[in-house]
Amino acid sequence: MKKLVVKAMSGTDDPERAAQAFTVAATALASGFEVSLWLTSEASYFALPGRCEEFTLPHSAALDQLRDAILAGGTITLCTQCAVRRGITENDLLPGISIMGSASFVEEIMADGVQALVY
Repeated sequence: MKKLVVKAMSGTDDPERAAQAFTVAATALASGFEVSLWLTSEASYFALPGRCEEFTLPHSAALDQLRDAILAGGTITLCTQCAVRRGITENDLLPGISIMGSASFVEEIMADGVQALVY
């Protein structure tokens, strides 16, 4: 099975880009692909309870619903350095989201059959 790794870098600072990352990840999952979503930079805050629920963008699917779909069938990972810079710990995260570093990201995107996208 082909795998898609989506790296989300934008949060409320660039809502269209943020929504696009979640939308593409959820769409790929619904299409039968293996999906991994990495939250980095300002998107890091979406790993926290309530943050996706607060996000709104006209004509976009609800971010919390997209997140829940991705968690149900794929993985969501928060960048270690991004978490540390924002004071986010494992205890702060929504259930099912993990924290990993760049070595894990590189290993994941370099595997055979993987397509990586950055938003």
